[in-house]
Amino acid sequence: MSFADQLERLQQFLDADDLHDEALDYLAGHGYLTALCISPVDVPEEEWIAELFAEEPNYQDEAQKADIEGSLRELKAEIARDLSSDEELEPPCDLTLGDEPDLSDLRSWCVGFLEGVFLREEDWFSQDEETVSELLLPIMVGSGLFDDQPEFAEIAQDEDMVEDMMQHIPEILTQLFLLFHAPEDKPKPALLSRH
Repeated sequence: MSFADQLERLQQFLDADDLHDEALDYLAGHGYLTALCISPVDVPEEEWIAELFAEEPNYQDEAQKADIEGSLRELKAEIARDLSSDEELEPPCDLTLGDEPDLSDLRSWCVGFLEGVFLREEDWFSQDEETVSELLLPIMVGSGLFDDQPEFAEIAQDEDMVEDMMQHIPEILTQLFLLFHAPEDKPKPALLSRH
């Protein structure tokens, strides 16, 4: 089966209504796997798969379970390859929150990404909290998870700034990846300038 076919099957499975309410759909799952690939520490496969589904799905049989978990592993490996190449990784959705941010694909992706960060939150922020916080800001804004905090509410009011932040997500992913995985002697990535 081609990788594209595998992804299609995976997408249908993750977007189905019969998974646990807290399970990640395909776009959130992609964001989640992206965060796991960037993470400064490895998260054991058993753990990240369990967290992604919130509870074990009702697989038809062991073959389906192996197929779905295998596809998740393949997708994670593909994302890791993209991150370590010279190409920027694009989330599989438009880089905009649109008129209804809560319903946007990008919001799902950002929420999933942060779920991946939360698995090892301490490790993400232990080396260079300020840089990591600044780089993660657009994804945090995109997720809508922090809108009840004054500074985030203020940012959310400025639609042009928010949309500009969303456009920067691919290069932010590269910068985060380099921050955690570039050899020590390489210069640290320059932060995006604030507009």
